[in-house]
Amino acid sequence: MSFILNNVAIIGGGGNVGKIVLNALVSSGKFNITAIQRLESEATFPPGVTAIKSDFSDSSLEQAFKGQDAVISTVGATGLTEQQKFVDAALRAGVKRFIPSELSASSTDEAVISLLPLFGVKKNLIDYLKSKESEGLSWTGIATSGLLDWGLSNGFLEYDLQNHTAVIWDGGDKIFSATNEKALGQSVVSVLLGPQVTANKYLHVASVETSQNEILSALKKETGAKWTVSHVETDEVVSAAQKKLAAGDFTGAFTLVRAMMVGDIPGLKANYIQETDLANDLLGLKFETVKETVKRVVSQ
Repeated sequence: MSFILNNVAIIGGGGNVGKIVLNALVSSGKFNITAIQRLESEATFPPGVTAIKSDFSDSSLEQAFKGQDAVISTVGATGLTEQQKFVDAALRAGVKRFIPSELSASSTDEAVISLLPLFGVKKNLIDYLKSKESEGLSWTGIATSGLLDWGLSNGFLEYDLQNHTAVIWDGGDKIFSATNEKALGQSVVSVLLGPQVTANKYLHVASVETSQNEILSALKKETGAKWTVSHVETDEVVSAAQKKLAAGDFTGAFTLVRAMMVGDIPGLKANYIQETDLANDLLGLKFETVKETVKRVVSQ
């Protein structure tokens, strides 16, 4: 397998994760980048990125993928079931590499799928990609667990930097891994720059190994403020989140994704550094400390 991935198309480049990936691609200066968006999308992209509107029909996607060496999918939950269509169109268009919308908790972990069955759609797509290897389309899956700096900045991890409040699960001592935005973006760039060594692999990456209490301690020190802390138990939070999701309230899914990091879930592999064959060295990713991460987030 010898090829160069110069021409890269991204789907979902206007979303939270998509923006991180797209900015990393642009910053690298290594690729010709095309952002594929729906007809009704009003997303805008950085200079130098070619935008193509598509109705996401089979023929429209195939046309958009022609001439592309790689397709990156960063679609959110509502787009996960469409990814098999993306794969088929990529095959017909002669694309060499497909990077599916993982970039979160690992869909190879059965405990993750049991907690949020939606991730089973991701696992099924990996199986589908494996079945297409013989047809010339390679793939790479990348599991990052949760995003630490992103989740601190916007409150997703339940640390409120403005009001100095925090929600701590199960005492807060559980050790887990997390990834920062720069490493997430660089992981995708490195896959594209090293297509031979990353072909047909599911990779786990991480930036930090930490606990909720360590993060809280760093935040207290960096902000110099008194923090108000609430304590919750995984079982109660997960049960309430699952009821919300069953009732059509998708905020329940966000809570379950958070549980994949910090929750006391039997069998869950939440610490990729200790529990997986980490791909940081393969992808040239560096570790950071919680102190460094918190200092950067608070200063911003």
